[in-house]
Amino acid sequence: MFRSIKSKFIIIYFLLVFIAMVIAGIFIVTVFERNQLNEADKSIRAQAQSILNFSPTIKEANWDELGEQEKSELLTKAPIYSTDNRVYIIDNTKVAPEIISSNIGQEERLIGENAYNIPQISPKLIVEASKGKEELRTNEDMTLKSFAYPIITEEDKVEGIIYIIYDLSHINKTISDTKTIFIESTLLALAITVVLGFMIASSITEPIKDVTIKAQKMAEGDFKQYVEVRSGDEIGQLASMFNLLTEKLDNTISEIFREKSKMEAIFNYMADGVIAVDITGKIAHANPIAKNILNISEKDIEDKSYDEVIMPINKYMTLKNIIQSKSLKGKQLIETKDSTYMARFAPYLSQSSEFSGIIIVFQDMTEQYKLDNLRREFVANVSHELKTPITTIKSYTETILDGAIEDKELSIQFLNVVNDECDRMSRIVSDLLQLSNFDNKEVEWEKEYISLEKLVNTIVMKLELTIKEKQQKVNIYIKKHLNDIYADKDAIEQVIINILSNSIKYTPDNGIINIILNSKDNSNEIIIEDNGMGIPKEDINRIFDRFYRVDKARSRDLGGTGLGLSIAKRIVESHNGQINIESEYEKGTKVIITLPIK
Repeated sequence: MFRSIKSKFIIIYFLLVFIAMVIAGIFIVTVFERNQLNEADKSIRAQAQSILNFSPTIKEANWDELGEQEKSELLTKAPIYSTDNRVYIIDNTKVAPEIISSNIGQEERLIGENAYNIPQISPKLIVEASKGKEELRTNEDMTLKSFAYPIITEEDKVEGIIYIIYDLSHINKTISDTKTIFIESTLLALAITVVLGFMIASSITEPIKDVTIKAQKMAEGDFKQYVEVRSGDEIGQLASMFNLLTEKLDNTISEIFREKSKMEAIFNYMADGVIAVDITGKIAHANPIAKNILNISEKDIEDKSYDEVIMPINKYMTLKNIIQSKSLKGKQLIETKDSTYMARFAPYLSQSSEFSGIIIVFQDMTEQYKLDNLRREFVANVSHELKTPITTIKSYTETILDGAIEDKELSIQFLNVVNDECDRMSRIVSDLLQLSNFDNKEVEWEKEYISLEKLVNTIVMKLELTIKEKQQKVNIYIKKHLNDIYADKDAIEQVIINILSNSIKYTPDNGIINIILNSKDNSNEIIIEDNGMGIPKEDINRIFDRFYRVDKARSRDLGGTGLGLSIAKRIVESHNGQINIESEYEKGTKVIITLPIK
């Protein structure tokens, strides 16, 4: 019932009239009651004053010279009979206040009575009046109003009390009748309001009901609806606008759908992660990239707030911290276990330009930061590698110039050191130039069909002297018949020499090195394994980085530049092959080189 506009109109009109009548009735009755009581107060005070005014001898008498009988006769002369109120003249000079005059029937019975014995007389009023104070009070049930007025002589002594009791019953009856009139008039007004409200509501709701039915059909997909315009008022204008709406809605919905599809495609397939957070902290939208970055699902978006999602990744990117920034714009670098992102945030506003939430874009900076770190590390390593031989050359040259040239044997020894360091610098520069050519894709290969078996035997013969010096044993195993590979012979020889030289260097004396040649599918495998010092697990992933050494001090003593494996990897990959390393620290290393036959 209360869901219809008609019933709401009737209820609102009813409540308006009801509230207005109640407020007016309460106000009028309250003011009327207050005025009646104020008039009663004035009447009581005026009566008390008139008693004194018509008996001036009361104040002028010399009370100290009067006896008790004379005082009583003087007080009883006061005009107290010409009133409907109860009036008592009380002598206050005695131990207990005593009634000496009254205007009610059988007053002879009350003369000499203790005033405290009269139920209608308040002892508190008598006590206060005996102190020279005027006191006016109403009893609890609002039926009587009492007034105690002190009779003060010229010597400022309270010799008596005028006690007046005012009956409020006629005032209460008048107020009660007034309330009844207001209740009856309110009920009549409410009945008229219900009838008028029903008529007004019907005139408004019938056209609206017609529009509602047509709108429901439009909601179901039928946009060819027309509402009859019956008047020129607001309801008629509503009908006209409804008809205009039906003409444009179809085109508008089609346009919105196209724009929505376009935005969803951009949002879902853009390379950066985008997330929208409303002002309450709830995630409004998140594209697939953002979900992947934040490691959340669609269910997490519904169940968790943005702060719960972002806190494990970066506590400074919470909505609270963003809102505390002055411009609500900024950026923050976020580093996860495997990736680095630049999070840029900015506010989005409502139609009324009020702050509605935050848009956060996560840009993947992982590769850029890796390259920057590699570049910085590369420069540092090159500087370090070149600084060492340059320092050695300079120190030995200065020693020769300072006088060691006179000692031919010592000079030759120093010059040999200088020569070795120059060779070392030459190797570093040569390796760097080779890597630079790889980076710039300036390498031209002279490919031909070569036999891996012959190539490996030749390489072992070239390194035979080094192998014998360390009393190591190199075994060559051929598991299957090997087809020739189409490759640059010098480049592949450089790769195998580099790997085999490392095995010889890092394998202790009397160690064993195995070279295994195997044919697999359309490729050949070269496996070089040793029982040397091995590579720690944490260094495996960086073993092909430029200038990276597992044991830097020992590698430099053995003449390594830290570029050999990087060059080997680039050569193998340039031949569409693969190179992998398996190693266990202090147990040995296995290098697997896979080269395609074609």
